[in-house]
Amino acid sequence: MGLKIKKSHFFLILFAVLALFLTTNIHQVSAAQKEFRVGMEAGYPPFNWTQVDDSGGAVKIDGSKQYANGYDVQIAKIIANKLDRKLVIVKTVWDGLAPALTSGKIDAIIAGMSPTPERRKTVDFSNPYLVSKAIMIVRKNSAYANATSIQDFKSAKITSQLSTFLYDLIPQIKDVKQETAMNDFSAMRTALQSGVIDGYVAQEPEGISVENAMPSLKMIKFSNGKGFKTDSSDDASAVGLKKNSPDMAKINQILAGISKSKREKMMTWAVKHQPQTSDKKVNWFINIFQKYGSLLLNGTLTTLWISLIGTIVGFLIGLLVGIIRTVPLSKSKGKKIGQKILNAFFWLYIEIFRGTPMMVQAAIFYYGLAQAFQINVNKLAAALLIVSINTGAYMAEIMRGGIEAVDPGQKEGAMALGMSHFQMMRKVILPQAVRNSLPAVGNEFVINIKDTSVLSIISVTELFFNGQTIAGQTYQFFQSFFVISIIYLFLTFTVTQILKFIERKMAGPKNYNLMANQLQV
Repeated sequence: MGLKIKKSHFFLILFAVLALFLTTNIHQVSAAQKEFRVGMEAGYPPFNWTQVDDSGGAVKIDGSKQYANGYDVQIAKIIANKLDRKLVIVKTVWDGLAPALTSGKIDAIIAGMSPTPERRKTVDFSNPYLVSKAIMIVRKNSAYANATSIQDFKSAKITSQLSTFLYDLIPQIKDVKQETAMNDFSAMRTALQSGVIDGYVAQEPEGISVENAMPSLKMIKFSNGKGFKTDSSDDASAVGLKKNSPDMAKINQILAGISKSKREKMMTWAVKHQPQTSDKKVNWFINIFQKYGSLLLNGTLTTLWISLIGTIVGFLIGLLVGIIRTVPLSKSKGKKIGQKILNAFFWLYIEIFRGTPMMVQAAIFYYGLAQAFQINVNKLAAALLIVSINTGAYMAEIMRGGIEAVDPGQKEGAMALGMSHFQMMRKVILPQAVRNSLPAVGNEFVINIKDTSVLSIISVTELFFNGQTIAGQTYQFFQSFFVISIIYLFLTFTVTQILKFIERKMAGPKNYNLMANQLQV
């Protein structure tokens, strides 16, 4: 009877914790009606960037201690003020902006996005708040530095940003070598400097920023008839809104009230105040830690916390599923059918979560719930849940293998002593199975530390996401990710050593010769 009470208490506590977790992190999308939630990369100066304080009128980024600033942020501030709503900046990777908007995670996209016909299929756009031509960025000392026409780039290796109209312009150059599209401009700048590519297509604000920050690169502007043929919508940047948004008319009215001269002053200010590269006299390694130490620390703590909690919860899920899947089939027909159904369900769970990437799982859960059921899950809660469930699927098979690896003779001996299946599992099988599976558990922890990088798709500002931000703002791609790699290596090496120490402790003394121990006494 006492055992049953303990079990019931355990499940009641578990239910209460889950209920508290869900009620504090899940709310209806319409709950924040007084906010104007704007999505942007916060890593694409001078349009938008991340900084560690509120200087220059920066706005705090949702769910972090960081701030966003730039031309897009200043436009968003004007719109939010006129709408009489509180501006909230949601930092999101480029590919996550459209899903965040359509799922209701944000109210608008203000990120230098062009209202292309393809995007208009899922997103409505305001009138333009900026118009800029497509240009080419090249090395100053390259053979293309004096180009005057796009056709001068014949046989050149050219690329641009993934999922943008700029990449689609490249085939207009005859016999061009169109390289694979890249995720962000920081990667393209590094590729250009290193000679991997000969140039990349961008817009004029990017060209101005590059010339100010990187003297070795140059912007090529083209005169009429010699540049890229674009639609008027391609050269524009507009506010992205959900289909049939009630804010559209008001936002267009607000934008119409911002004069051309004011917009030019805002862009000039943004270019002047955007994050700059470090002084050549200062060691870049020290400079990155001095300027972005808090950003790196926050990202590291987020990565470590998500991976640790996800591994622990995933281990418990895997242990439970592993135990259930190794329970012998009951002789009772009804119970036997129930066990088979439960085993089939767990088999399906394991196959689905082991057979699909964690990034896809995160996107479906975070954006899918909002689109299908109008339920907005907190991004950190979604990250913890996805990592836990994903880890649980792998741990279930690890624990099942660990249980089945225990010598059958020990099972028979336990049964001969009159132990129930539960007693045998608790006292004989599980201690050995857990001990034997510990290296695999540690390996899952290390994998989770690295795999949290995919959570940037749902705007979790973990270590990799913050590293991308630093690289985009300092124009030091290699240096920034070298620092990030050192941090990852430190985390994984430390975790590995701690787990090896625990394994040695669980292994017990090396000398089990009782007779020798007695003689020593």
